[in-house]
Amino acid sequence: MGILTKRDGHVEVVTVDFPPVNALPVQGWFDLADAITQAGRDPDVHVVILRAEGRGFNAGVDIKEIQRSAGYDALVGANRGCYAAFGAVYDCAVPVVAAVHGFCLGGGIGLVGNADVIVASEDATFGVPEVERGALGAATHLARLVPQHLMRTLYFTARKITAAELHAHGSVYQVVPRAELDEAALEVARDIAKKDPRVIRAAKEALNGIDTQQVHRSYRFEQGFTFELNLLGASDEAREEFLNGR
Repeated sequence: MGILTKRDGHVEVVTVDFPPVNALPVQGWFDLADAITQAGRDPDVHVVILRAEGRGFNAGVDIKEIQRSAGYDALVGANRGCYAAFGAVYDCAVPVVAAVHGFCLGGGIGLVGNADVIVASEDATFGVPEVERGALGAATHLARLVPQHLMRTLYFTARKITAAELHAHGSVYQVVPRAELDEAALEVARDIAKKDPRVIRAAKEALNGIDTQQVHRSYRFEQGFTFELNLLGASDEAREEFLNGR
């Protein structure tokens, strides 16, 4: 359980495994950031695959951990951990292929929205339920997956969108049966890994350099409103209602 890594040729496979729903605790976000960053720094790694075990790819932050904690330490930790993990995917020196199955929610959108390639299983759904949890965040990354007005609709309503729909928008590269997801992600990764790594690393840096969206700054701006909502008490009430099934 935790963040697991294994090597497949020149491909580093990073697996998230936090049962039952891959809602990551504070340390889990930092561990994920470290694993992806270290993989990118290894000259023998040409591509990183980010995948998950269990029922879904990612359910965001561990709300129970935040509610158990006195004060705002866990909230600040979750904010900083998500910022580190999302940034690690974006800034990774090599391309990151996200292999998504089941639900991809909240923090999961932050990860895949910053990935370079997304491969998804037919059962994959994507969404940002933050407004129902008294928080804000990951609109920065959702906006990288869908057009602006659809992003706003999904954000305000907390509705989910399917992998097939994202494929139609061009943000998901390939949709495959669940049993074929890992192999499909490896196929794309191996294709990239065959290229000259000097060129691929330069290409990743160049593409980030010409990106029109400043993902680090815009996401940090969003987080400020999350903290404000916590100070107002709105977030705590929403989290309690969610945990109590109301």
